[in-house]
Amino acid sequence: MTGQTKTPLPPWSMAVAAMFLIQLSSALSVGLIEQVGAAGTAWLRLAMGGVIFLLIARPPLKRIRRQDVPSLLGLGAASGLMSVAFLSAIEHIPLGTAVAIEFLGPLTVAAIRSGSARMLTWPALALVGVVLLTEPWHGEVNLLGIGFALLAGVGWGSYIMLTQHVGDRFSGISALSMTIPIAAVMAAFVGAPQVIAHFDWRVLLVAVGLALLAPVLPFGLEMQALRRMTHTAFGTLMALEPAIGVLLGLVVLHQVPSAIQGVGIVLVVLAGAAAQRRGTRTPKYDPVPPAVGPAS
Repeated sequence: MTGQTKTPLPPWSMAVAAMFLIQLSSALSVGLIEQVGAAGTAWLRLAMGGVIFLLIARPPLKRIRRQDVPSLLGLGAASGLMSVAFLSAIEHIPLGTAVAIEFLGPLTVAAIRSGSARMLTWPALALVGVVLLTEPWHGEVNLLGIGFALLAGVGWGSYIMLTQHVGDRFSGISALSMTIPIAAVMAAFVGAPQVIAHFDWRVLLVAVGLALLAPVLPFGLEMQALRRMTHTAFGTLMALEPAIGVLLGLVVLHQVPSAIQGVGIVLVVLAGAAAQRRGTRTPKYDPVPPAVGPAS
């Protein structure tokens, strides 16, 4: 079949499902972080995810154009940075706080890409919410955790822009069968030493399960959603993610936010909701279809 592949699901529903899966994987990763470290956990998730993608789809290496290479490498690097930095952040600060700080990345991307100076008001409002979340007046600010979350935000913002560009050229599985292995190789420099130092065969089974929750299922859903949404619509829809992070942090990790922190989360979510502009898009290219089957 030729032409654009139709999907029965609206793009926003795929994006929301991806958010739940990513935050659930992050919450469940805390136990593995205690055993093999944040970088080690991120590397295991990416490595297992890369293996899964290679098993279900052959990377269309022969169809890569020279101008595709920087985007593919960049997306792999952004995915690796986002994973390592975010898991490093939740090693030091609560899950919901880390997501709210990380969200400054895609929200800023959405505001800048809108072309309206007024849109920059919303990242500023979200920043106020982040200040309420971190409660610096208590004198117990974890600068290391905040720094990692900000770094993850840089990775997240870059990931959104590059995912849409790569998604215009390759279908979701085809692209991920190339970019996730790249991310795993890059994360190996900081993650592999941690895993080797505390290796246990059981962690591989845990890593496979976590990899299915993130990156395999959500990254595939996001790739499909971004092919049909504008940067602004997708980036600001992510306003729900801090609230999801708080919810799963409460349910899974028993991290109860204070009243002031609750107000901070509300401000971050409102900033994203206020900045949202509805938008769908038609892919610029007919993407290279996936070659399903074992990698040769």
